[in-house]
Amino acid sequence: MTAAPQITNKVHTGSKRPRPPRGRPKLRTSYAQDMALLNTPAKRWSTLLLVVIGFCAPLLFTDDLLQVLTLGLFAAIGAIGLNLVSGYAGQVSLGHAFFMGLGAYTAAVLGGDSEGRLVGFGLPIYIWLPAAGLVAAAAGLLIGPLAVRLRGLYLAIVTLGVVFLGLHLFREANHLTGGPGVGRRAPDLEIFGINFSASGGIPGLDWTRDQQLLVVAIVFLIIFGVAARNIARSGVGRAFSSIRDRDVAAAVIGVDLTGHKVLAFGLSSFYAGAGGALYYTVVRIIEPTGFDLLLSVQFLAMVLIGGVATISGAIMGAIFITALGRIAIEIAHVVPFVSTSVAGGGLLNIFQLEGILYGLLIIGFLIAEPRGLYGIWIRIRNYWKGWPFSY
Repeated sequence: MTAAPQITNKVHTGSKRPRPPRGRPKLRTSYAQDMALLNTPAKRWSTLLLVVIGFCAPLLFTDDLLQVLTLGLFAAIGAIGLNLVSGYAGQVSLGHAFFMGLGAYTAAVLGGDSEGRLVGFGLPIYIWLPAAGLVAAAAGLLIGPLAVRLRGLYLAIVTLGVVFLGLHLFREANHLTGGPGVGRRAPDLEIFGINFSASGGIPGLDWTRDQQLLVVAIVFLIIFGVAARNIARSGVGRAFSSIRDRDVAAAVIGVDLTGHKVLAFGLSSFYAGAGGALYYTVVRIIEPTGFDLLLSVQFLAMVLIGGVATISGAIMGAIFITALGRIAIEIAHVVPFVSTSVAGGGLLNIFQLEGILYGLLIIGFLIAEPRGLYGIWIRIRNYWKGWPFSY
């Protein structure tokens, strides 16, 4: 008689991660696989395709479109920061404009001309960019403790007060900011001895300034985006989500509410400061009155229209809102009662039209698609995953 076959249970031990069975690439057998950064082949290939298209964009579009796209990518860094505190941690903040201004002026002072009419030290980007984020983060950490005692509308009003306080400081510090109506020049974006803020800065390539800056914007967005995605899928990110969903229950299971709320404001402010510093290297002139409530509302619109608590949504929303001014100009060329100049003869000018579009888009997305552009993408993706079956 032959012995009966023995059934053995294989247990994965050591540091080796279990792999999905052959023929089942989407079957996940561990939390590490489920929480991976790019956990499906479709995500990996689509991300690679987007990066390749991004680096080919300087050869495909004109300079004016490249400038809009570059501004959108740098604005996306600030939008990701706002999404960390408002989307993931659930702390409503209207003070994002102040932190962006703080980062922009820190970069201008540290990286500005040391022999100019304003205070400047002429330091390289390796110093002024981290410093812009750290100074803004320090200010965010000072405001963060208020989030422990306040929530919702009360917290929003406090952060709104920070914007008006910042406006006053920026106007009065003329030796640093240049004063209203004058402003000061942003530092040049010079990396490894290559000045990307000047045409022909890359050796061997006859590229314009806008072509070069777009490449730099893609690189920085990848760095900040991957870092934010790792934060969101870490224990810190899960703690943020638990505080957003129910802070009392989060405290019961051991989440440090004070520490994580302060940390959320610090991380958000760091992203805002770094994003503001990079954004104004494209704009070139930093003007104190530009960091007002409207700028905070624009970034809030980026998060709401792009998608709350998603890194991809913040990027999509930032690019869309930044391009809205260009969209308003194109509409003005088609619609007869919209003027392309401020003092034109139409019923509306492009700035009024842009404001109307802001309001309509925010209302429309909150009613029809609360998950924003990211939610629309999810619907399209799920449709094609289930095609040709409607269910």
